[in-house]
Order: sequence, then structure tokens, then C-alpha cells
Amino acid sequence: MSGSSNQQTRYIFVTGGVVSSLGKGIAAASLGRLLVERGMRVTIMKFDPYLNVDPGTMSPFQHGEVFVTDDGAETDLDLGHYERFIDRSLAQANNITTGRIYLSVITKERRGEYLGSTVQVIPHVTDEIKGAMKRLAPESDVVIVEIGGTVGDIESLPFLEAIRQFRHEIGRENAIFIHLTLVPFIAAAGEVKTKPTQHSVRELMEIGIQPDILICRTERALSEEVKRKIALFCNVEFGAVIESRDVPSIYQIPLLFHEQGLDERVMHKLGLLGRRAPDLSKWRSMVERILHPHGKVKIAVIGKYTGLVDSYKSVQEALIHGGIANDVGVEVSWLASDLFTTKEKTRELLADFHGVLVPGGFGVRGVEGMLEAIRYARESGLPFFGICLGMQTAIIEFARNVMGLSDSHSSEFAPECNDAVISLMEGQQHITDMGGTMRLGAYPCRLGVGTQAAAIYATPQVSERHRHRYEVNNKYRDQFVEHGLTLSGLSPDGSLVEIVELQTHPWFIGCQFHPELQSRPTRPHPLFASFIAAAVQAKSPARGSRKRASVETAE
Repeated sequence: MSGSSNQQTRYIFVTGGVVSSLGKGIAAASLGRLLVERGMRVTIMKFDPYLNVDPGTMSPFQHGEVFVTDDGAETDLDLGHYERFIDRSLAQANNITTGRIYLSVITKERRGEYLGSTVQVIPHVTDEIKGAMKRLAPESDVVIVEIGGTVGDIESLPFLEAIRQFRHEIGRENAIFIHLTLVPFIAAAGEVKTKPTQHSVRELMEIGIQPDILICRTERALSEEVKRKIALFCNVEFGAVIESRDVPSIYQIPLLFHEQGLDERVMHKLGLLGRRAPDLSKWRSMVERILHPHGKVKIAVIGKYTGLVDSYKSVQEALIHGGIANDVGVEVSWLASDLFTTKEKTRELLADFHGVLVPGGFGVRGVEGMLEAIRYARESGLPFFGICLGMQTAIIEFARNVMGLSDSHSSEFAPECNDAVISLMEGQQHITDMGGTMRLGAYPCRLGVGTQAAAIYATPQVSERHRHRYEVNNKYRDQFVEHGLTLSGLSPDGSLVEIVELQTHPWFIGCQFHPELQSRPTRPHPLFASFIAAAVQAKSPARGSRKRASVETAE
């Protein structure tokens, strides 16, 4: 513990019932924020019950974005929420899947570590799960553990059994169970119904877990009568029934939880009373800027997976953070890249926007549409931000339409093209296994003196998170520079292009990394803050090109 390291680390287990996608991750992250504001060292981990070793090979349409940590872990998108709320970088150990657990158990069995025992779910799999939880204890006062899926899922049973055992082992005073459940409003009856919550809790109790606190997801405010009914039938205290209503911004949820005394109750149940009261003034001010901004800008995000916004969850949040930095609301439109078929169509689609962002993605689908949108942004002076694939498509567009290399492309999409201005990284040439073979995690980037990127970051070197296989082809670097493209960020050894920009454009920047992964509501990422500032400027009639002097590339 802070100031008393010999004390036991506390654990908070968050489970969910009735339906998935109730917001366990946001609830866990919100509670984490409240505990951080009380001076606690908090970390959050998620157990995902699927058999994939990590979400890196899963479709964004099925699973949403893959969140990447500094140490190169491909994790569930909820880790992004955890980082954004508690303002702490997490790691591989914070996201454990069933696949990872079984891989570890089977590897140990093959090495003979079980000394001839019959390997079983109990105790071997549950012990492996408990070991994963214990590994986070040394650096934390409180470990919040979210169990993915819902109570009743066969996949979740080993995790639920493991946390039941774990609480018994470390002492009831050192761990609590929080259950998130749905209290639906039935329009035909004109009232909320508590039966789904009762059944969910009963199912949890059948496997030996009695919730200490219930968080009830609901569209409508819950009356005292309804809360007392839930408390009675679910065997919890009246004050332990916490309402979680739908709200305009997820960043309101810590404030709503605090108003209902959730953090006070958690501290009391874990024997942590006497800590400082939380100072939520800065958080409250930040939420106020989101809800009541002084102005608005419209941003078009043009990508492959726009049918499911969760595919770009961190981009969405980072744009909101950029709005916080500029005290404006950011209205995001998610446009499928294959809509951009001609110059005329592109002009029509983007006429009302103040900025264009092209995010990451894999595969050739929709790339030509991205090129059309990027060309329009480059030629019209519309602020443009390209991330990962967005930077690569900006390079291809520049090569085709400025350098005159009409058959330029990425070797990922067109292996036989004449000018592969984007090509496979040298170390990836002979790798066929898809799992964890990309350039993953945080790498340093050196910024060129006098560049816009250096001015935005206000530091000569930064560290950013990557997730990709392909890079700018170094054979064309001199040609890019000769035609006016500034290579404003390079790897420290100069071998890889990390950031490009156009000096004659109001705001045209592409980066190979994913800056959205490090943006926080309390600390918006500099690139997103600057991009939204440029969009605010673009909203005025004075929009046009401006040239900066005294610029050197990072070379």
C-alpha cells in the first residue's frame, strides 16, 4: 500500500450478467479513476474468455480495435478505456485470454512440470488464472479484474471459479465482487423490470459468488422502491445498489458513481477508510468542456471498418480529447472509403467538413477511395491526418499525383507494381505466421529541427506505439524530399520514416505509428490537439495554404 507496502493488495472483481456490452470496462475504469483520485495505485486487468491467444488475428468487425501497449501486447479495446481513465500505461499482463491460459498450462505439461499429474481445469487452469492476478500485486494497492462475457457463459466458468477460490485464499476483507447487470425498461408496461437482475445474481450465487455491490445499467432513473426490491432479492445492502444510467459522455460516469457513494463504499468494504477524499474538480471541468463546448468542428474519418465504430475506438476518443484541448465539440462522421469513387463525388462528400482523418487498417479494400479523399485534402488545403495505413496511402497518393509515378502502390496491395513506395519491412520478408509478427509496441522517433511535427510535440524525440508490417520504401526518400514532402520524423538510426508532412499545406501530417493509443482526456495527444486546432482554423473563411520557413528533415 502507499506508505505501508507490507499490507495486502486489494482486489475488485467485476462480472456482468444478462447481456454483453453493458459497459463493464467503462464501469471498471470509472471506479479505477475514483480510487486514483483518492491516492491509490490502481491497475486494471481483463480476462477474455475466448481461445485466441490475443485479439491480434481477430476481425475488427467481430472484436473492435486491437489496443497495443508499450510492451507490444495486442489486447482488448477495454485496455484503452482503462489507460484513458486511470492515466497509467498497461502491459501484456493486463489482458489474459483463455487461449493464453491454456497455452501456458499445456506448455508446462509438455515440459513435465506437473510431475505426472492428470492436468485438469481445477486446480491447474484455475491456478494459472490466479497466478496471473498475483503478478500485478507488487506495484498496486488495488487490482481491478474484469471478467469478460456474462455469467452463464460456459467459457467464463474457469475464471469465475478462480476468483471464487482467490477471494477465499486472500481473505474476504481483501477482495470484493461487483456485478454489473441490466434493469430494462419495458415500454408496454411503462416500468423497469428487476427479474433479469435477480436471475443473473442467482446464477452467480449458484457458483459460490455473492456480489457485494450491484451496478444496474438502466435507461431510466431507478426509484428507491426499485432499489430496495433489488437489494432484498439479491441479498445486498440498499446502499450497494448503484445506478448506471445512459449519459451523453462516458467521462461523466465516475462523477455519477461518486455522487452515489460507490468509491466510499468500496473503500469501506476493503478497509481502506481514512484515505484522502477525491478531488474531482479537474475531471468535472473536463467533462463540462465536453458537454458544453464553445464551438464545433466536423471531422470525416475515412476507413475500412466504419460500420462498427468500436473498430476505431481510440481514434474516436482521441478526437474528443483534441476537442477538449481546443474547447470545441468534435462531430465525427464515419465514412466508408469505397464511397469515394470520383473527384466530383469526393468533393461533394467532403464539402462540409473541417478535417479528414484516414486511420489504420489491413488489406486492399477501399484504398483507392482513400487516395481520392487524400488528394482532395492535399489540393484544397483541408487539414489531413493519416495514421498508419493513412500515412501509407498519403505516400502513394503523393507518388502518383505529385511525383508522376502512376504505377506506384504498396507491395502489400500490388506486389507486381512498378514503384512499390511502401514495402515490407526487411525483417518481415520470410515470416508467414500471422500471430504477433508485426512491429508492435513503443519505439522512439527523432523529429526534424524546424518541422511542424517538432513544433507540435515541443521535444526532439518521442516514443509512440506501432502496429504494422510495411514501411516507406527508402529507395524513394530522396524523390519525396525533392518534390516537397518533408520526412519530419525518423527512427533514431534514420532507417525508418515515422512522420511526413507538407510544408505548403495548412495541416497535412501522416504518421506510421498510432498516436491515438496514448491520448488521454486529461492529457490530449499533441497531434490530435493540433489537428483539431487546424480544423477550427479551417472553419473560418481565411483557410488557405501557409508556408513555414527554416525546415530541415529529420535526416
